[in-house]
Amino acid sequence: MTREQYILATQQNSLPRIENPQLYPVGIYGWRKRCLYFFVLLLLVTMIVNLAMTIWILKVMNFTVDGMGNLRVTKKGIRLEGISEFLLPLYVKEIHSRKDSPMVLQSDRNVTVNARNHMGQLTGQLTVGTEGAVFGHSVETPHIRAEPSQDLKLESPTRSLIMEAPRGVQVSAAAGDLKATCRKELHLQSTEGEIFLNADIIRLGNLPMGSFSSSPSSSSTPRQTIYELCVCPSGKLYLSPAGAGSTCQSSSNICLWS
Repeated sequence: MTREQYILATQQNSLPRIENPQLYPVGIYGWRKRCLYFFVLLLLVTMIVNLAMTIWILKVMNFTVDGMGNLRVTKKGIRLEGISEFLLPLYVKEIHSRKDSPMVLQSDRNVTVNARNHMGQLTGQLTVGTEGAVFGHSVETPHIRAEPSQDLKLESPTRSLIMEAPRGVQVSAAAGDLKATCRKELHLQSTEGEIFLNADIIRLGNLPMGSFSSSPSSSSTPRQTIYELCVCPSGKLYLSPAGAGSTCQSSSNICLWS
């Protein structure tokens, strides 16, 4: 036996032997283990409920790769199909309906459309209420018409109503009457042309009537049925009893009242 083997054998014999070594368990046991399993189970249930709610929301809102519900996102913008409801203000550049389909804006009260400039100032306003459409500023449109079997009424309760166009304004009623009324004065003005009234019967009501008699001494005069339409220098019209010649000069004292 070599010297190194002798020394090694002597050291091993001198070490105390442990008869019953104690083993310490490694891991989580007892109430800690039960709590861990409980939290893992709770997390799993939460994930399942969250996934189910997400799938339900996607199903109800009709989410697709193109949008959600009636809203579709296209290359040209946003497209709405069907009935849509907006609870907050909507800011858009253009609104178009589908081809050959009307556009309906519905509200339990008034519908107001505002136009603003880059400074945020109001430049135009359209309000649709029970009395019709109310415009806050000027309106430019090629055609205004009413619904079938309904009357069309253009009214300015507190201001003036002006209709003008560079090539003329045409007002026609194909199957009804055309009325123009005002509280103060009604002006028909043509700067470069004429005002042409073409009808079978033209009536001018409530015109003043001048007095003229060819024979002042006669006590009994026949009933006058024919009158002459006369014009004052101010433009006022009046009637004068017709005679063999013009009687406007004889009854021109009405012009002094105007």
